[in-house]
Amino acid sequence: MSDYVLFQMWEPFRQSLIKGHLFYVEQAQKRLLSQFADMESDADRAAEEWLEQSGKFFDPDRHDPGDFYEAAHDIGIEFYGLLSDMREQTRLSVVAGMFHEWDKQLRDWLVCEIQHWHRGDTVTSKVWSADFGQIADLLESFGWDVRSKDYFRALDACRLVVNVYKHGKGRSLEELRSRFPEYLDDPLKSFDGALSDTGRLDHTHLKVGDAQIQAFAEGIQAFWRGIPEKVVKSQLTDVPDWFVKAIEKDRAAGANSCARGKA
Repeated sequence: MSDYVLFQMWEPFRQSLIKGHLFYVEQAQKRLLSQFADMESDADRAAEEWLEQSGKFFDPDRHDPGDFYEAAHDIGIEFYGLLSDMREQTRLSVVAGMFHEWDKQLRDWLVCEIQHWHRGDTVTSKVWSADFGQIADLLESFGWDVRSKDYFRALDACRLVVNVYKHGKGRSLEELRSRFPEYLDDPLKSFDGALSDTGRLDHTHLKVGDAQIQAFAEGIQAFWRGIPEKVVKSQLTDVPDWFVKAIEKDRAAGANSCARGKA
């Protein structure tokens, strides 16, 4: 019984998870992020289109051509700014979608494996409601020191970025500010740090670059590759209290149900 398999990552399933993840990343880049590759030209076209449309109303007896060109220039600057904001929102949306899919797939895999040897709604509910740290505790009870891996830092940062993107101010912002300030864009950082103050940065300064998105993507891929092929009962050590209590609650509920049935 000590060698009973509790968790197993079937290799074809592992490869399907990685394949789906890579498809998401590739298509997000191809169909979404690539649309912002040449924003300067897009802004110039917006200015030219405005000038062309407004030129219909140009009256040389009443209008100064310079005013029209200056207005067109302002239109281009405004368009570029709005497009930049949209690019940042799109990048963050891509990151959020990627993280949430990974998170759901991980919890779903855990629940499916648990259901091979344990039945009960409490454990299922707790796995789905557990926070990131609690899930990491459960994975480490496998004998898999996940927190020591380089990709765990990327996943932890990704979690905080997604939380700040979703909720704005709060505990995740404070944690991101102290642990991963590189994801908060400081407009004063170019002044040799003299005017820079990380403490004043908030959710409106949240920004991820292409290289950071790639690091998140690689972290998720490395995570799936790192899951042990199988975990047997004798390997489990330091099982989290929340998991043990959930199993005990299910067992107690099952025993009570049997007792009522016999009565």
